[in-house]
Order: sequence, then structure tokens, then C-alpha cells
Amino acid sequence: MPELAYVNGVITPLEEARVSVEDRGFQFADGIYEVAKIFDGKLIDLDRHLARLENSARMLELPLPMPLPELGRTCRDLHARSGIEDGVFYLQVTRGACPRVHAAPPGLEPTLVMTTRRLSRPLPEKITAITVPNNRWKMCACKAIALLPTVLAKHAAVKAGVNEAIFVGDDGLVLEGASDNVFCVKDGVLHTPPADGRILEGITRGRVLELAEERGIEVRVAPLPLDEFRAADEVFLTSSVLTVVPVVALDGRPVGDGRPGPVSTVLREAYWDFMRRFRDVTDSPNPSGSSSPA
Repeated sequence: MPELAYVNGVITPLEEARVSVEDRGFQFADGIYEVAKIFDGKLIDLDRHLARLENSARMLELPLPMPLPELGRTCRDLHARSGIEDGVFYLQVTRGACPRVHAAPPGLEPTLVMTTRRLSRPLPEKITAITVPNNRWKMCACKAIALLPTVLAKHAAVKAGVNEAIFVGDDGLVLEGASDNVFCVKDGVLHTPPADGRILEGITRGRVLELAEERGIEVRVAPLPLDEFRAADEVFLTSSVLTVVPVVALDGRPVGDGRPGPVSTVLREAYWDFMRRFRDVTDSPNPSGSSSPA
């Protein structure tokens, strides 16, 4: 089960992969990315990830290196070569490499990097979190590689002795975690902030909303004030890697009774059941309906 890297058509062991020091991803964070979960030998929701990648590319006017169907086949081929059963699949596209200049010259070839990694440790069944001020740019719907605010938020979480940091806007509205989407439960009703451009519309977030509807759980997608969030009976986060994980303490205080709540538990089990049943379509059409690069 080797950990592999793909860089512009060349596949090597992960530790041997190299990109140019003049790549615009390195110089300017001029790129986009996706992270998909590998579970039981399957790439979970790859087509949804590729559709979001295409949307991010469109927002930045960044050309993709190949049409989405071909990109999907390339992802699946690398995954198959690695043989990893449980891990993380990373995909990154940058505008390419050139001498350092802010405005990219025309005709650059995009840089495509993909990696496969095994999970380094078991996933947590519950976590703790703090809230931090939102200091990010206004294009959070774009999954860009410019992640310094996320890095600083993660550092703040480590310094506070917790697992995660949750961004709160200047208007007092809860937005999302540093690397995950946010949900809370009050009186049996599931609440989550809207995907209105201030957060990333998570792939797992979308699945959880579908699973909640299937199970008859009332859902309210609306702005979420911090005081209501702190008073919730349950809080949980979602991401492709973490899946669904309850938050049992927030800003040093227990959430509810300090244990994973019933709605969080139901949705966590539902999502894991979805992954067990998931069947990847190895030759799926372009998820966005377009066959040309963004």
C-alpha cells in the first residue's frame, strides 16, 4: 500500500515528488485543492469533489489541466495504484510555474498534483473547540490553497489545548470550523449556517443534510448567532476526513451534558453507513455537465 504522488503525469513515491520553486502555488498560493476520503478502498464522493473543484477554478479563472471525466479517471487510477484502503486523497491545481510576477503571463500550463496517504491515527469520536475571530478573505466558497488564517486558527486551538477552532464573524455569526462545517442542535432541530459565500459548501455537509432529511430531522439553514450556538444542546462538525464528530466542550464549557448527543450520534452512524454502502462510478460523466476545462 504505497503512498504515491502524481505531478503533471509523473507518478512517484510520495517522498520523492517535486514541484518547481517558481510554481505560483508556492509563490502566491495561486491554486485550488480538494480532499477526499478513502474508505474501505473507495474514493468517497469523488464526483462531488471534482464538481466543486471546477467551481473553484471558475471563480479564480484558473484553467484545469484536463476535462473533468479525464481528471476523474486519473484520480481513480492513482488511487488504484496505491491500493490504500483507508486514507486521504489530495488533489491540487495551481496556475503553473513561471518567473515571479504577480500577473500571470498567458499560456501557462497548470500544475496538477495528487497524493494518496494512509490515515496516520484513528479518527476521534468527540472533540473540543474554541471560537476565534474570522480573519479570512471574502471568497470562502472557493477552496483555495491560501490557508494562513486556517493555520493560525489551528495554532490557537493547540495553544488552548483543544482540537479545533470555529470562526465567528464581526457580526457575531458562527461561520465554520477551521477545516470543517458546523452544525448544532436545539430542542431536536438541526441548525447550520447557509452556504452564502462566507463558508465553504462542504461535501460531507451536503450529505449530512440529505441524511437528516431522510430521517425526518427538522433542519434550519439560517444565520447562527454565537449566543444561540453556545446554548445548543449538541454541536458537531463535518468534513471529508473527520466525517461527523461531536463537539463536547466549547470555549471551556460543556456542550449540553458534555457527551455526544442523540442527533449527532444518529447522523454520525448514518454517514458511516452511507460510506459503507457507497459505490463509486468509475466512468461517470462530468458532474457539472460540461466537457471542457474551466
